[in-house]
Amino acid sequence: MARSSTRDEILAAAARLFAAAGYKGTSLHDIAVDVGCSKAALLYHFDSKEAILTSLCAPAIAELEQLHERLRTQDERAARIEAIAGFVDLCMRYRQEIQVIYGDLPGLLQQPAFQRVHAMTQTVCEILAGASGSPTAVIAAKLVLAGIPAIAFGIDQDMHGYTDEALRAALIEAATRALVPSPETR
Repeated sequence: MARSSTRDEILAAAARLFAAAGYKGTSLHDIAVDVGCSKAALLYHFDSKEAILTSLCAPAIAELEQLHERLRTQDERAARIEAIAGFVDLCMRYRQEIQVIYGDLPGLLQQPAFQRVHAMTQTVCEILAGASGSPTAVIAAKLVLAGIPAIAFGIDQDMHGYTDEALRAALIEAATRALVPSPETR
């Protein structure tokens, strides 16, 4: 039991530190100090900082994979609705992990575990942009994909008093409105 507890403590400390200082700005030593263990003890549980990050983000990546699979079986309209709600739910559930990913996105996309994330996110972007794939639609889709996580993990500092349910509803409504084509682009 202590082994699992230490592993969980390492992941929790890494999540906090990665979110605060970035993945690059956090060392294994920093994580070990935060947990109150030696670097050797940390390396007993995880063989590298990359392994910690991969383990930390694995549940969010698995959920993105599930969303990606659900979207593949739906028509365009249903897929768009599911993509919006599913992405909002993912960002709400994994706020801290997504803050880590978005904070160091260019560098993380070079790591094998995150190359899949990039490909799946591109598919979600294409679904959100719709069949036209117009430049305006693609920009709106990218705006939604960048904005939802930023609001989801930044809400605590910016908008006190929002419940998770109210935030979820507001994000879905705002994303849906952002993706509706204006009369001149229809």
